[in-house]
Amino acid sequence: MDAKAGIGAENTGLVIRSARPDEYAAIGELTVEVYVGDGFVRADTPYAAELADTAHRGASAQLLVATHADRIVGSLTVARPGTPYAEIARPGELEFRMLAVSKTARGLGAGTALVRTVIDIAKAEGFNAVALTTMPAMTDARRIYDRFGFIPTPDRDWHTPAGELLTVLRLDLEG
Repeated sequence: MDAKAGIGAENTGLVIRSARPDEYAAIGELTVEVYVGDGFVRADTPYAAELADTAHRGASAQLLVATHADRIVGSLTVARPGTPYAEIARPGELEFRMLAVSKTARGLGAGTALVRTVIDIAKAEGFNAVALTTMPAMTDARRIYDRFGFIPTPDRDWHTPAGELLTVLRLDLEG
């Protein structure tokens, strides 16, 4: 999906599109920079290595990027049910993971535009809902999810191997 997308994105110069393999290294760097740099993940964990391994991710899932002035400023991973990156998606749900927006681009609407694009993909492909996992500390991302109407599904929350709580949110597309 290549389009100017998102709430208000038409005036920001943002473009949301599928990532190209030659962009995978930059996407991995951005994702690690956000997750490790903002203190969500420790650099020495297996998950930090997973965030960096965009080539592997791109072989199993759809990677979206937000670009501004021809520079990648955000990304996320779209994981369809039954694929290796779908951790929590149930039948009829499209899952997304690893939303990352560069600190220098925050406020442009890149996160909102990326999430809007996932919702549009889910609707176009006939999914009933969109699901994601987030961390309590990810307050900026949580504001985006709340604006779209994602709701907590506490019965699906889970913990990392280190014991950190991960919250599952779901947006019903049928209602």
